[in-house]
Amino acid sequence: MSTPATTPGARPDGAVDEQSSAAAVQAMFDTIAPRYDLLNHILSCNVDRFWWWRAARTFRHILAQPHSRALDICCGTGDMTMALLRRRPAPTPSVTVEPILAADFSHQMLLRGAQKFAAHRANVIPIEADALHLPLSDSSLQLITSAFGFRNIANYRAALQEFFRVLAPGGELGILDFSEPTGLTGKLYAFYFRRILPAIGARISGMGSAYKYLPSSVHRFPPPQEMLTLMRSVGFTSVSWTPYTFGIAGLYRAVKPAASSTPSGLT
Repeated sequence: MSTPATTPGARPDGAVDEQSSAAAVQAMFDTIAPRYDLLNHILSCNVDRFWWWRAARTFRHILAQPHSRALDICCGTGDMTMALLRRRPAPTPSVTVEPILAADFSHQMLLRGAQKFAAHRANVIPIEADALHLPLSDSSLQLITSAFGFRNIANYRAALQEFFRVLAPGGELGILDFSEPTGLTGKLYAFYFRRILPAIGARISGMGSAYKYLPSSVHRFPPPQEMLTLMRSVGFTSVSWTPYTFGIAGLYRAVKPAASSTPSGLT
């Protein structure tokens, strides 16, 4: 098994370091934001809606608590945030319910998310922020989720360390992202993902490079066992990966120990 340092983070074509990678990803998502929701639903045949629902349902024990604080990082246009919100209790005159925090560093994506939240009068606070530098206090959250965004972060270890910092002891992390299935399913999906999906994405969005980047980013992303090793090395416990839809996607889960100590290498 390769070491966690094998794949440090996202590297779009032309990017040579973390700074240029982050800038390229940010510019790419700002550009595709107007057609992002439409393309997600078309290219996934609406299976993405089930994935969000299933991931949110996994954390219903936290979301059901009115005073729990949750962050949806790399929230994009807010579909995962809305799935989380459906698991929150409704505010009443006698019970205050903490809003869900929805953060992304793409202004255009977050803008569309904010419009969605406003249209639904959602109890959500949108925040334009970098996943590597969250404007949140230490040990201030009970839950962090990320749906199909973590893969695009320029430094996976640094992001996990930042999540570890802001989670309270006993807090949970959920990362929903793509993977590469094996066997016949993997071969069929690889053909669709690398040949058909980029062509459809380019035609509808007008930006072929973004949908060429998608399959390459999934291929570069650490496989499940390597990702779990990386999460453990940062200090998380109870790490697991649950495959969704034949392993096309999957949910990584982890817990910050109730009596956590800073592991070696965590700053």
